[in-house]
Amino acid sequence: MCLNLMGHLCLRSHQHSVPISITWQDDSGDEDDETASPADKSELHSTIKSLSLKLDDLSTCNDLIAKHGAALQRSLSELDSLKIPYESSEKLKVVNERATLFRITSNAMINACKDFLELAETHSRKWQRALQYEQEQRIHLEETIEQLAKQHNSLERAFRSAPGRATNPTKSFSEGSLLTPKGEDSEEDEDTEYFDAMEDSTSFITVITEAKEDRKAEGGTTGSVDWTSSDNVLDGASLVPKGPPKVKRRVRIPDKPNYSLNLWSIMKNCIGRELSKIPMPVNFNEPLSMLQRLTEDLEYHHLLDKAVHCTSSVEQMCLVAAFSVSSYSTTVHRIAKPFNPMLGETFELDRLDDMGLRSLCEQVSHHPPSAAHYVFSKHGWSLWQEITISSKFRGKYLSIMPLGAIHLEFQASGNHYVWRKSTSTVHNIIVGKLWIDQTGDIEIVNHKTKDRCQLKFLPYSYFSKEVARKVTGVVSDSQGKAHYVLSGSWDEQMECAKIVQSSPSSPGSDGKQKTVYQTLPAKLLWKKYPLPENAENMYYFSELALTLNEHEEGVAPTDSRLRPDQRLMEKGHWDEANTEKQRLEEKQRVSRRRRLEACSRGCGTEEEKEADVYVPLWFEKRLDPLTGETACMYKGGYWEAKERQDWHMCPNIF
Repeated sequence: MCLNLMGHLCLRSHQHSVPISITWQDDSGDEDDETASPADKSELHSTIKSLSLKLDDLSTCNDLIAKHGAALQRSLSELDSLKIPYESSEKLKVVNERATLFRITSNAMINACKDFLELAETHSRKWQRALQYEQEQRIHLEETIEQLAKQHNSLERAFRSAPGRATNPTKSFSEGSLLTPKGEDSEEDEDTEYFDAMEDSTSFITVITEAKEDRKAEGGTTGSVDWTSSDNVLDGASLVPKGPPKVKRRVRIPDKPNYSLNLWSIMKNCIGRELSKIPMPVNFNEPLSMLQRLTEDLEYHHLLDKAVHCTSSVEQMCLVAAFSVSSYSTTVHRIAKPFNPMLGETFELDRLDDMGLRSLCEQVSHHPPSAAHYVFSKHGWSLWQEITISSKFRGKYLSIMPLGAIHLEFQASGNHYVWRKSTSTVHNIIVGKLWIDQTGDIEIVNHKTKDRCQLKFLPYSYFSKEVARKVTGVVSDSQGKAHYVLSGSWDEQMECAKIVQSSPSSPGSDGKQKTVYQTLPAKLLWKKYPLPENAENMYYFSELALTLNEHEEGVAPTDSRLRPDQRLMEKGHWDEANTEKQRLEEKQRVSRRRRLEACSRGCGTEEEKEADVYVPLWFEKRLDPLTGETACMYKGGYWEAKERQDWHMCPNIF
C-alpha cells in the first residue's frame, strides 16, 4: 500500500508539473497568467489561513476533550471507590480503559494535525518564494525581450539609413546576437546577417556582404575557386526535378493500428541494459529493419551525384557535408525502433535505373549488432561503412551511439572522405511525448587533399536562444584556411556561404574569442522533401521509405523484405507478428548455441567465440588503412549471384 501511495503521489506531482512545461513552450503567454498570477498567490494565503482556523478549531476541540475526559476520569474513579458488586466493578474497569484509549487517540490526532499544518506552512513559504522568483524572472524576461525588440528596430532603422556598408559591423551587435533582416523589399536589407556563435574552438560569427565589393577586395586569395562560376553546382543543389520512374513504386502502406501498451511495465527492469538484449514487442517498432534504415540514408544521393562535377575540393566538401546532415532528416518524427536484423540478414536496393545506384547491407554481427553496407553509383562514387549500434536506456531517455567510420570515394578525382555519425537521443521514454534530438560534433576529412569540415549539432533546450535542431560548420583546406560557412537544421535544410575575409573579434564577457567571417550571400545546398500525404498514419515514412519493404522478385532469401514478422506488422497483424518474432529469435538463439558448441578452440568470451566462428557471406574483415580499424568490406559476388539466381550459399534464417 505504501508503494501504491508513493506511485500515486509521484503521478500527481507529474500531473501538476505539466502546465508549467506547457507554459514554457507556449509563446502566446496566454497560460502564463494562470500559472503565476497574483490571484494564485492570494489563493495560497487564503488556503493557509483556512487551515490555521481549522487547526484552532481542532485545538479548541482538543481542550474540550481533555476537559471532559478528565471529568469523566474523575467520575469513574469516584464510582470505583464505591462499594459495588464485583460484576459492576469489572464493567467499570472496561469503561475506564476505553476512556483512556479515547483520550490517547484524540491527542495523537491533534498532534498529527499540528504536524501537518507546520509542514504545510514550511512548504508554503518555499512555494511562495519560488512563485515570487518565477514572477520576477518572467517580468525580467519580458523587459529584456521588449528591450531587444526596441534595439532590433533601431538597428534596422540605422542600417537602412546608413549610406554604405559598415566598416566594422561587429561593433554594432552584441557578441552571439542574431540579426536576420529577411523579407524586406530592398536587396540592401539582406546584405547583413549574423549567426549565433558556437561555444567551442570553432566559434564564429558570419557577416554577409555585397558580392561585387568583396570579389574586388578578395584579390584572388581563393585560387581557382570562382563563386559565380560554381553557382550551377552549389546553388539549388537540392531542387532536383523528379522524373517519372521507370518502375512504378508504391506510395502507401496500411495505416498503423491503434495498439495500447504499458511501456513502463516492460522497461522498468531494463535500465542500463543494452537495447539489443531487451526482448521488445513489435508495438515499439516500425515495419523496417535496421538495414533498411541504413539504406534510407541514400535518399538525397543526388547531392553526391552533383559533387562528382565539382572541380574544387572545398566545394565538393560542402555537398558531402550536406549529404551527411541529410541522413538525419528522416529521424525527426521517426521515434519508433527498427527491427533488429537477424544474423546473416541482407537488404539490397537495386535502383540503377532511377537512382543510379546499387546498395547492399548485411548483418555481420549480432552481439554487438553490426551491419556492413556498400553502395556503388554509376555516376562515379562509392560509399561503404560498418555501423555498430550501441544503445543504453537511461530511464528518462535512450542514447543511441552509432560506432564506425563512413567512407565515400569519388573515382575521377580520388577524393576520399571519412566521417562518423553523431549521437541520437530519444527523450520522454516513460512520460510525455517522445521526441528525438541529434547532438555532438562530426568531422569530415578528405584524406587526399586534407580538407576538413567541422559540423556541430547543437542540443535542443527550452531555454536556448538557438533555433531547434540547428547545425553549423566550417569548411577549411589543408592549411587550416576557412573557405565556407555552413548553417541550417538537420531536419529541414542546409546552406553554405563563401568566406571572403576572416578576422578575430574582441573577447566577450566569457573571455572567449570568436572568429568573424565575412561571407557572400548563402547558397542552398539541401532541402528536405515534403512527407507523403497521410504520413502521420504511416509511421512518418518518406517516399523512399515507403518503397523499401515493397515486395520484389529475385532478391536473396535472406532479404529483409522476406522477414515474416516484419511483413505481418506492416499489414497490421501485430499479435501474429509478435508470435512470429519470438519464433525467429528462438531459432537464432538455437543457431548461435550450435556455433558456439562447434567452436573447438579455447576462445575467451562468447562474443569472441562468435566472432571467430561466424563468417559473413558477402563481406569480409579487413584492416582500414585510413582509420587503423578492422571493418567489414564488400568482397563481391552478390549481384552476380542475383543475376544467376543462385542462392544456395544463403543461410536459412527465416
